[in-house]
Order: sequence, then C-alpha cells, then structure tokens
Amino acid sequence: MTVRAVLEIRRWRRNPVCRPTDLHEAWVALAALLLMVLAAPALGWQVGSLTDDALQQTVRAQHEQRHLAAAVVVRASSGTSRFAQDPEAAVTEGSMRTSVMADWRAPDGTARTGTVSTASTLTAPGTRIRIWTDDRGNPVMRPMDTSTAHTHAVLAGIGAGLVAGALAEIARRGVVWRMMQRRYARLDRAWAEVGPDWGRTGTGS
Repeated sequence: MTVRAVLEIRRWRRNPVCRPTDLHEAWVALAALLLMVLAAPALGWQVGSLTDDALQQTVRAQHEQRHLAAAVVVRASSGTSRFAQDPEAAVTEGSMRTSVMADWRAPDGTARTGTVSTASTLTAPGTRIRIWTDDRGNPVMRPMDTSTAHTHAVLAGIGAGLVAGALAEIARRGVVWRMMQRRYARLDRAWAEVGPDWGRTGTGS
C-alpha cells in the first residue's frame, strides 16, 4: 500500500485531476517508507550496539565477581535452594534441577554449608559438583557468557528496528486518516452549500 502510493507520486504530479490531498498522501507514504527502510534499521543497529556494550560490561563484571567452587553433596534437600549450577551439566530452561545440601569453601577459604540446586544427575552423598559463588562464598547464578550477551543484543536491535518501522507505518496511517477526515469535512460543507439547489433549472443564475 505504501509502495504503491509512493510510485504514484510522479503520475499524480502530471495528472490534471490530481487533488492536493492525493499528492500529500503520496509524500507522507514516501516519508514513512524512508523511515522504515533507512531510519528503522539504523536505530536498530544503534540500540543493538549500545545493548551489546552494556551487556559485555556486565559479562566482564560477573566473571570478575563470580568464582567456581568445588562442592561436596551431603544429602538431598527439599528446602529452598540457593543458586548453583554445575558448569559441565547440560542446562536448559526446562531442565530438571535437584536441591541438595552441600559443603564448599568460599574464595577466602572459609567453609560453607547450604542448600543449592544443581542440574547434575549425580547427587548421591559424597558426589563432587561445581558451583558458582560470589566473593563472599554465597551461591550465585552462572555468569553470562559472551555469546549469550551478543544474542540478547541482536534481539534487542531487531526489536527496536521492528518497533520503529511499525511506529512509522502507524504514524502514516494516522496522518492519512486525518487528511481523509478533513477532505470529507470539506465535501460536506460544499454539499451543504450546493445541495439545496441540486437539479434545479437555472441554479446560480
């Protein structure tokens, strides 16, 4: 619809029956198309770049502040677990996790005991699992990796570009709708002026 209106700009300009609103609608369509083709991708690229920079800083900070620790399973636990993850276990969003009571040491060597959750299928007492801890030895989630950060940044950029393109099209439709309403209002006023004399012989004489 937008492209068709743009292609008709040239034809409308040379058409003797072209109304000003027809040409205005075509120019509005051209402006919207340029926004969708040029501005929206540029905005998406900018948002993606800024998001990637921010996420990469987060990745570096998390890898500096989080540490791998070897934990030994004491027993199974049904209590509320803290964050933990065996780096060697294949973990997905819907994977099964098990809460266990485990012993581990903080980065400063302090012995710690607590309930953690792990995706490892080996949770018998005495089993060694690896978990992530913060500088104080508290279990935390696995730090974000670089590829995940890039993926989130790409998705953010694509989303921003799509939203910008949709807003441009919505704005075009809004402007065209407003122009049509004004056109109809002018037609109503013109009809109100000539309507009572429509079909009468000698009208205007």
